[in-house]
Amino acid sequence: MSWLSLTLPASSDDADDLSDALMALGALSVSIEDAQADSELERPIFGEPGSAEFMLWQDNRVVALLNEHTDIADFLSRLSEATGLIFPAHRLATVDDQDWVRATQAEFDPIPLGNCLWIVPSWHALPDDTLPVIRLDPGLAFGTGSHPTTRLCLEWLCMHPPRDRSVLDYGCGSGILAIAAAKLGAARVTGVDLDPQAVTTARENASNNQVDVNCVLPGQEATNGHDLVIANILTNPLLSLAPLLASRCRAGGDLVLSGILRSQVELITQTYAEWFDFAEPRFLDDWACLSGQRRA
Repeated sequence: MSWLSLTLPASSDDADDLSDALMALGALSVSIEDAQADSELERPIFGEPGSAEFMLWQDNRVVALLNEHTDIADFLSRLSEATGLIFPAHRLATVDDQDWVRATQAEFDPIPLGNCLWIVPSWHALPDDTLPVIRLDPGLAFGTGSHPTTRLCLEWLCMHPPRDRSVLDYGCGSGILAIAAAKLGAARVTGVDLDPQAVTTARENASNNQVDVNCVLPGQEATNGHDLVIANILTNPLLSLAPLLASRCRAGGDLVLSGILRSQVELITQTYAEWFDFAEPRFLDDWACLSGQRRA
């Protein structure tokens, strides 16, 4: 059996109503995605730290999974009638039937990080029992070790093990960087995220990996004195968070930033130059990782 995947553009004002209408007309599933994903315009859907506001992106794509026998012209006509919207631009693709669990698991093999540690999904056997291992499955929060930004941060941690240091992972997602810091000898690790689901997930992942990580919402972390501050998020929040992240890092401490496209390095460096001296950036694909030291 196959399905049809229908992708429609939608503004932030229309995306929720369109999603509801698609489900009411018989869509098997509906997701709302950032139309600018993987570009310089990509941004998170939550407000700034300390805000409980939840927002959609300005430009969205709404993706609906439909029965393979759906008459698309008739479906779009009924959808327009239900929403008052017109859909001259849409994409249609066929989604073949498969074992979705196996297909998903096949995308996540163990990830080695030099002679430092392994990231291993729960369904895989340990490839090496001589190095620290992080057991982590893909889930509701960002961070499995496969994305270039996460890998760049993990590689920095491996090259600079935070032994006996205080570490703050701001925008912790799944908790992978916080867990790695704990596995590599950090004395105290805190993970912060705007998304309560991410905080819950990070706590569970830390517990499953038998490490002590304090996972909290913004404003609940220690306000200063961290030896290492890591933030793997996106450029726009990194820009607005610059004074806050600088205040969390002690004099002489380290800052690691990622979620930055190659073209955005200069902008981020200039913004943080008031507090930090930066080393040469490191790149993977089109993504960058910046590391700097806090001046007194």
